[in-house]
This record gives sequence, structure tokens and C-alpha cells, in this order.
Amino acid sequence: MKLLGISSRIDHPDYGKGVVTNVTSKHYWVTFIENGLETIDINSEFEVIEAADGDVDTVSFFDVESSLVEILRKWSDPSEVISISDKWKGGKLIMEPGDTSLKASEVPIDKFFHKITMVRDRLRVMEQKVNSSNLEEHEKIDLQQYITRIYGSLTTFNVLFKLKTQQFIGQRSN
Repeated sequence: MKLLGISSRIDHPDYGKGVVTNVTSKHYWVTFIENGLETIDINSEFEVIEAADGDVDTVSFFDVESSLVEILRKWSDPSEVISISDKWKGGKLIMEPGDTSLKASEVPIDKFFHKITMVRDRLRVMEQKVNSSNLEEHEKIDLQQYITRIYGSLTTFNVLFKLKTQQFIGQRSN
């Protein structure tokens, strides 16, 4: 069975007339006039109105991109985009010493937040290196517990994160 190419036109018994916009090893992605984008099995019943010429690569760009993202995520340093909560944008951190003869120090909160997220990213890299190391299992567990406690110490800064899923999580009590 020869696969249809992108831009082939078909008539499907349930969805009506449409154009193939992507092809994978198992599915056609078809944009139908009446029903919008649908994914149909390659072996499903439909009438071919006009088949596009050319060989079809049965691995879609989406599949390749998804695989590449997973590989990069697995083998590179964390590079997730972390956003500061809107209420803190443009703010400043003021540190006032207890000694009134000394001058206070101001730091843009965005810069401080960047430093906090760098600490978190480096902790994650350390976690990955511990997990992939040749250490004994009990040594890995000990180091993981220290890292978890460090995360717990950093939960004070969770108020700065825009997304709750990106916040620090310490040890959970059972």
C-alpha cells in the first residue's frame, strides 16, 4: 500500500472532504472542511480524491522534534525557562544591616531571582550526577537526602516563582 503524500485530498465517510497535512507511520493528519483537524488511521476507509506525488517520510517533523527535545532534556543541563511572579517584576530587594552606621544594599529582584534559579539548576545537575555516579546505593541515598534538605531550605523563595510547578520542594512528611 502506497502512502498518501501531504496535500492529498480525500473524502472520509464520517468527516467529509479534507486535505492531508501530516503523515506518520500510523496516521494521517487531515484538515477537513467541515470538521477541522482530525487524526485518522492510515488503514481507515476513505476515498482518495487526489493523491499527492512524492514519497512520504513516515516520521513526521513533530516526532523528530519530540525525540530531540527528550534527548536534550535528558543529557543537557536544565534550561527550563523560569519566570518571576508578575507582582515582583521590576522590584528590588533591600538589605538593611543591623548596624545603622552602615549603608543598606539594594539588588534588583529579577537579578536575585536569577541567582536563586541558578542555584536550583545546579542542584538538579548535582542530583543527576549523583544518580549516575558509581557510588554505593546507600551513599546515593544519603546525598539525595542532603539535596532534598537544601531544596527545603530554599522554599522561602517560592513566593518569587510565577508557576507553582517550578517552586522548590523539600522533604515531605508522611
